[in-house]
Amino acid sequence: MKVTIDKKVATVLIHRPEKRNALSPEVLLEIERSFNALSERDDVNVIILTGGERYFSAGFDLNFIRTLEKVSNEEFTALFHRAYRAIMFCSQPVICAVGGAAIAGGFDLTLMCDIRYASERAKFGQREITLTLTPILDPLWRIIGLGRALEVALTGRIYDAYEAERMGYVSKVFPEGTLLESVSEIARTMASYNKECLKEIKELGHSILNYDLDGALKVQEWLFRTYIGSEDNHKRVDDLVESLKKP
Repeated sequence: MKVTIDKKVATVLIHRPEKRNALSPEVLLEIERSFNALSERDDVNVIILTGGERYFSAGFDLNFIRTLEKVSNEEFTALFHRAYRAIMFCSQPVICAVGGAAIAGGFDLTLMCDIRYASERAKFGQREITLTLTPILDPLWRIIGLGRALEVALTGRIYDAYEAERMGYVSKVFPEGTLLESVSEIARTMASYNKECLKEIKELGHSILNYDLDGALKVQEWLFRTYIGSEDNHKRVDDLVESLKKP
């Protein structure tokens, strides 16, 4: 695992290329620790999770999975769910940059992120059903709808990047070799925004489905009122007005 920080953007790189970034217990523990640590940092506004331009993650390390028994799987199951939660519930928005195959456990990592971008060489699939394992349907159904989520989970199909984009799972597909540069540019722009406002929007995205429509509108009104008229709001409005005056 490699973590770098530049201009308020942290990049977390899964680096196990000899195993196509397969998720061993050690890798999962590093993911958990990295995201928990980054969540506490004041100098990080946005996080990118990636496996580089060639890989993302081929899923759980099957050699390790084969050693597990029903009576001895609790520790590992708890570990990978802690890693998932560390990504999903960290303070900052997390952008996933998928350069290659994101399969099974690797797919689940992309599922925990707030935004997903892909290289045209990326592939996605919840392959758990092919190994007699149950997949994660929530939050998948929140992203692409229940019917499509059940198709993904029950068929075990592999989807290319453009099909994932059409179903709404991926926001944009970039040409091979340009993914990290393109996503870093997006992340730097996001990181220039107010850190607390970014955090509030992420938390709103997690909670909005728990409200009825009236409750959701009230929460959003309250949040809007906490920011409009603030010092940072005034400064950004002034900057925008000045920029519009320029020829």
